[in-house]
Amino acid sequence: MRIVVGGASGMIGRALVARLRERGDRVTVLVRREAEGADELRWDPADGHLDPAALAGADAVVNLSGESISKLPWTGRRRAAILASRVQATTAIVGALHARADAGEPVPVLVSGSAVGVYGDRPGERLTEAAGPGGGFLASVVRAWEAAAGEAPDATRVVLARTGLVIGPEGATAPLRMLARLGLAGPLGGGAQHWPWISLDDEVAALIHAIDHDRMHGPVNIVGPEPATADRVARAVAADAHRPYWLPAPGFAISIALGDAGRDLLLADQLVVPGALAASGFAFRHESVEEAVAAVHSAGSHPPRT
Repeated sequence: MRIVVGGASGMIGRALVARLRERGDRVTVLVRREAEGADELRWDPADGHLDPAALAGADAVVNLSGESISKLPWTGRRRAAILASRVQATTAIVGALHARADAGEPVPVLVSGSAVGVYGDRPGERLTEAAGPGGGFLASVVRAWEAAAGEAPDATRVVLARTGLVIGPEGATAPLRMLARLGLAGPLGGGAQHWPWISLDDEVAALIHAIDHDRMHGPVNIVGPEPATADRVARAVAADAHRPYWLPAPGFAISIALGDAGRDLLLADQLVVPGALAASGFAFRHESVEEAVAAVHSAGSHPPRT
């Protein structure tokens, strides 16, 4: 297959591109600098435009573009960048998809990045893909992000990859590992809130699964099969680092220190389940968060599989 990937410089994007190439796909990466090879194409998503020629002959497009939400604090400028980077990149890709469709050469599938943040804080609820959006800054961002992807032409199958906390060597779990190494790990906000998680291996495999399975469309919760609380996730990280788990961070202190970022990223309770993945026969490599954390440091780990 020929697959075009936007947002390939991040942890997920790099792992995805590597796995696609390992299985024999021809991958073209969209870059914001000057292209350095035949497998790269320059674009500027901030202007909301992508040359339709970039998608000529593509079997799929995967869009993972967006400013990191883990960079703090969420100032007004930071919030604007988080939103604009996602909507502008998606709008640019959708515009190019329409141009290909109008030329009689539609791209079969768009796998568009999304996030479980769309559900907001929902204690006591079991959240499938049928659940409506919640409140909060991240929920509003994801609604706009998904709405932009929803403007794709009818000839293109759209998958909204609602990703949870990715357990990998970088990204959102890095601060947890740092606290653990310093001996400062402990419950965050009480720890009873559910954190939807997914191993990096399974995240990549799920994205490829979405490309390959023609019946998969719309929202897809990319989260692990076994729900875990914040306490369990952080405790697993501390145990993997062989460090104590003892120092609590009260919820009110997190809210004061981090504001909406603390409430949306650390304190929100989201029991999200992978309904669409399960229904499509997807097989997880890592069934528990403990397995996912251990896999980050396992020597010679196998590449993600489809």
